[in-house]
Amino acid sequence: MLQDDGSSSVTSSSPLQNFPMMSLSPTFNSPYNWLKELKSEERGLYLIHLLLTCANHVAGGNLENANIALDQISQLASPNGDTMQRIASYFAEALADRILRSWPGIYKALHSTKLSIVSEDILVKKMFFEYFPFMKVASLITNQAIIEAMEGEKMVHIVDLNASEPLQWRALLQDLSARPEGPPHLRITGVHQQKEVLEQIAHVLTEEAEKLDIPFQFHQVVSKLENLDVEKLRVKTGEALAISSVMQLHTLLAHEDEHQKKSPLGLKHMNGLHLQRALLNQNTLGDLLEKETANVFSPGNESASSSPLSPTASAKMDGFLHALWGLSPKVMVVTEQDSNHNGTTLMERLSESLYFYAALFDCLEFTLQRTSLERLKVEKMLFGEEIKNIVACEGVERKERHEKLDKWFQRFDGAGFKNVPLSYYAMLQARRLLQSYSCEGYKIKEENGCVVICWQDRALFSVSAWRCRR
Repeated sequence: MLQDDGSSSVTSSSPLQNFPMMSLSPTFNSPYNWLKELKSEERGLYLIHLLLTCANHVAGGNLENANIALDQISQLASPNGDTMQRIASYFAEALADRILRSWPGIYKALHSTKLSIVSEDILVKKMFFEYFPFMKVASLITNQAIIEAMEGEKMVHIVDLNASEPLQWRALLQDLSARPEGPPHLRITGVHQQKEVLEQIAHVLTEEAEKLDIPFQFHQVVSKLENLDVEKLRVKTGEALAISSVMQLHTLLAHEDEHQKKSPLGLKHMNGLHLQRALLNQNTLGDLLEKETANVFSPGNESASSSPLSPTASAKMDGFLHALWGLSPKVMVVTEQDSNHNGTTLMERLSESLYFYAALFDCLEFTLQRTSLERLKVEKMLFGEEIKNIVACEGVERKERHEKLDKWFQRFDGAGFKNVPLSYYAMLQARRLLQSYSCEGYKIKEENGCVVICWQDRALFSVSAWRCRR
């Protein structure tokens, strides 16, 4: 997974059987001295083992053994170390957070003075946009799909369900100004829970439109997506409507889990034990992730990907999609994380998210130095918080319910939408953008007329376009 300093890598080869399966019980005098003697490859493998072991104890309510496993992880993991050490730090924190939530009083007391600084959240998302090509590719494809759908239209209305920065629409304004038939009258409606964010976007885009001599309006809707009243979008007769959603729709899948009422820690998943035993028979961390975990919880696994949608989980989503269908958009472009992080059990979500975030942490290893403050902020404030939500939370608090592209096909089809295959030109632009990063790890592939953006062979984000089926 890592490429230098002799650190652990998914392509390295270090037999796990070189060291014995050690008991979780520490010795009296020197509890974990033997851990310090592990080589980097062995350490990476053993951290995976400890995370799976700990998760099984947490799911089974065995908090004493979970505590011992977390203690051992703390001897090996570090947010400043190699990729596996960094990943383990955030997954261990998420497991500990899940345990604490079983004592609401203690949990609330520890978090009562926690500050949530909006400007920091916005900054770290800008860093993600800057250091990774994923959102740049998604923005480029979204704009191209909108331009093609709006050809010849004189009144265009774009609804941005996650209006957090102006760069994408600034580029679209420039593209529209170059239309042979001249630019349309453009109205953008931005949805965001922070008024200050929308005001900043409005200022930037209004200035750009004036410079380009494009008739332009920016309409602000201050709201969380889950509370959005579509009437406030003010879609008018005669407008050609486009809708853009970037990594937002999955939050509408949050619902009250039935098993949460029975156990705050979650239900034990016996496949977790299989994963731990399988670890002993694998030679590398890559073997563990690519063979054994995939065999149990693969994104292509029938239970993970192609199973029918849950009526309970889909109710809010279906209502929202039907409301958008009622607005008759000419095109709706959706970007989502392409991974199954919405499993019902802790072990499912932990194993799937290990795949996903291992790839993202690997991207940062190729992009920024380990000592980089920007890297630490992205890992902790963005990835770390997402991991915590996936692993530690249940019910309506669990917002990061990422799902695979085929699930979105089912949802949109059920809501009356038809897939719009992305154009060859959009694909060509996306490939050229990735090539400009001069890193062979970034790839895109076409899947049923949609784009899937990958790191190596691991699918990370999907971009799909839809229109109303009448």
